[in-house]
Amino acid sequence: MSENKPVNVSRDTVDHLFDIEGRVAIVTGATGALGGAIAVAYALKGVKVVATARNAQKLDALRVQIEGEGGVCTTVAADPSDTDSFAQVIEAAKREFGGVDILAVAHGYNKPENILTQSVEDWSYIMDADLKSVYIVCKMVAEEMAQAGKGGKMVVVSSARSKMGMAGYTGYCASKGACDLMIQSMACDLSAQYGINVNTINPTVFRSDLTEWMFDPDSAVYQNFLKRLPIGRLGEPSDFLGLAVLLASPAADFLTGGNYDATGGYWAC
Repeated sequence: MSENKPVNVSRDTVDHLFDIEGRVAIVTGATGALGGAIAVAYALKGVKVVATARNAQKLDALRVQIEGEGGVCTTVAADPSDTDSFAQVIEAAKREFGGVDILAVAHGYNKPENILTQSVEDWSYIMDADLKSVYIVCKMVAEEMAQAGKGGKMVVVSSARSKMGMAGYTGYCASKGACDLMIQSMACDLSAQYGINVNTINPTVFRSDLTEWMFDPDSAVYQNFLKRLPIGRLGEPSDFLGLAVLLASPAADFLTGGNYDATGGYWAC
């Protein structure tokens, strides 16, 4: 007869599952609806945030908001598709806070158009903005994390469209589908050897300056979306903060190479 053994779960482990206080995070696309929400959420959890985007004025406003709520933030206006420009972001993280523990990638671009009328140049721009720049940012931060030898967490915003096509989205869907597979491959490169966990969040449509027009409950666009959304509504930036915190925290130490469904059930229908 086997001896009864206690369940091997410690209070310390449970108490610190989602603890990211004191860590340093770079957040790209921080002037966007979701990137800004992630930057603020991390700061409110005690993370030292390096917020980056192209618009310096909007970044300053974000920094003022974070500092007004007791958070710590520095900003760097930079282009994530340019290695020299993004190097300034990493240098700021090292200079101000001693390194980088978390990367949240939330920048992106889309210009929907039918393939028969879309130029190759526009398609390439979407691919560069939504895929190549993600590769550059992740590669450069991974190099820094690997050299520091402390591991890290990477949280990349992909899309529900990574696995489902849509008219006019040959650039965007292709870039997001490739992003999901690229992140899976990065996990194979980085996780076991360097302790760097790499995952995506795949959201459905969420409220932003660009999508506000979709949120009219009486519109045909809104009603058509709801036919495929079991959750019964479109998303808000705050709906994705739980995953953004989870995937940056010790609770995600065994999670890597994942594309996490944040579609409100869209992938289920």
